Amino acid sequence: MIIGIDLGTTNSLVAYYTDEGPKIIPNRLGRRLTPSVVSMDVETPPHIRSAECVETPPHVRSAEGEEYQIYVGDSAVERGLLHPESTASVFKRDMGSRKQFHLGHKSFLAEELSSFVLRALKEDAEHYLGEEVTEAVISVPAYFNDARRRATKRAGELAGLSVERIISEPTAAAIAYGLYQNREHARFLVFDLGGGTFDVSILELYDTILEVRAVAGDNFLGGEDFTAVLEDMFFEKYRELDRLSLDEKTIRHIHKQAELCKIGFTDARSSSMHCKIGEEIMEFTVELSRYEEACEGLLERIRGPVKRSLSDAHIRLSDIDKVVLVGGATKSPVIRRFVSRLFKMLPDTNVNPDEAVALGAAIQGAMKERRESIKEVILTDVCPFTLGTEVVREWEKGVFENGVFCPIIDRNTVIPASRTERLYTAGDNQTKIRVNVLQGESRFAANNLSLGELMIDVPAGRAGEEAVDVTYTYDINSILEVEVKVVSSQKQVKEVFKGSDVDMTDEEIKERFETLSYLKIHPRDREENKYLLLRGERIYEESIGEKRLYVEAALHKYEKALSSYDTGLIDEAKKEFKKFLEEIEEL
Repeated sequence: MIIGIDLGTTNSLVAYYTDEGPKIIPNRLGRRLTPSVVSMDVETPPHIRSAECVETPPHVRSAEGEEYQIYVGDSAVERGLLHPESTASVFKRDMGSRKQFHLGHKSFLAEELSSFVLRALKEDAEHYLGEEVTEAVISVPAYFNDARRRATKRAGELAGLSVERIISEPTAAAIAYGLYQNREHARFLVFDLGGGTFDVSILELYDTILEVRAVAGDNFLGGEDFTAVLEDMFFEKYRELDRLSLDEKTIRHIHKQAELCKIGFTDARSSSMHCKIGEEIMEFTVELSRYEEACEGLLERIRGPVKRSLSDAHIRLSDIDKVVLVGGATKSPVIRRFVSRLFKMLPDTNVNPDEAVALGAAIQGAMKERRESIKEVILTDVCPFTLGTEVVREWEKGVFENGVFCPIIDRNTVIPASRTERLYTAGDNQTKIRVNVLQGESRFAANNLSLGELMIDVPAGRAGEEAVDVTYTYDINSILEVEVKVVSSQKQVKEVFKGSDVDMTDEEIKERFETLSYLKIHPRDREENKYLLLRGERIYEESIGEKRLYVEAALHKYEKALSSYDTGLIDEAKKEFKKFLEEIEEL
């Protein structure tokens, strides 16, 4: 059985698929949500297990032979209030980085802490199902880059799980909402605001194809930031308190009270904090309207990814048929009112936003197992980040800039996709060209993530005389093939870069890219497009005066669409160009 896991910033969940549909697996405390919190006790004798720790893995032995107790979930939250110096939370934000989290005198990476959470979920599933669980589909924010996805997969492996697939959270939510079961053509926007990350995805349904059109997000924006607003308001009222001088235990206490105050707005127009600082009880009551006003800066940050996703998908707000809310932070009335105003419609909340991603991951696991009860659906995806290479750019004659990023496959390109860029030698007598394979959005190559590099020999000559065609082909399985071909000699080198969730063999990858070879054909060279271009050229030659100018403009517009490689844009341009040719020939 393949389980589905939502590895969240604040809370994590595990689900499985039954004949009645997907179901959440409760942890051994009977709770559906397991806080993504880890605490460590090196002083507890290894033969003693705390009654609070029944849902956590057993004690662990360090490389030095020292044994220590790991607490996960609710027990870790409680222990963290007493021992904040040996407790960690919100570490998902640092997945894929080298940041160290110090629990007492021990240090861990975010992926190592995540592995403790995943192991607890795995053991909860085994306890509930009464069988061993070794395979899982794990969700990640759509905006996670390859390093973060690799770290998530490593966390699963450290927990003893074979990670069958890394699935983006909005796609998992769309599956859970059953968006693919609609029969009509429709566009959906998945608004995913969790504890620490924000994702927005636009999906389009064509019959049995659920296509991701665009993704955008902010890996450092979530419910925790809305809690922090209340903390700031509390300290603003009690200015005599020096936040920096307070101990970690008191800070955690204030944070918990702020979280409870935020939750209180769900059922009331005002909410309160009751904080014990030393021997004094400090109370703070705030109206929802004032809190909403204080959150304006965060709400403005939400607008950015929404606008970017709509722009990348080439659609307007009015084109969205349904908005789906995902993530615990979307239960806040501040967020729901904001979303309703922004999209001018009430969002769909039929599925518990806390559970949607885990349920979708479980359905994805069932799809991989080819369960008969699952409706056949083709899920497409997009490149969440731009793929390109490093070049030297000449801005004006004799003025060069090194280390410039040259995009080849733009972010939010529907995959699988293939793009080619021609690059020229930058210096006289240059005999080698290096292709640094990069992922990111910065104009400067050094600020983007390097996936590797290829080197190829070119004949010596004057700058700009020799050229290479660099072809990137990106598959839905997170596999990137980079092919570099010297234009003059036709010599070529090729390398495949595998993503974090790829378990395919080299032979399987080779076969896959042979089937994708059709993608390397430029849209201009496809038979139907060639026919339409030739027909347009003929009509141009047969025409004179204003009619000839109209045909020339239409040809230019169609060629521009073909050069975009955007399937949706090309299809629209094709219909328009066909109609134009039919009408112009009747004149």
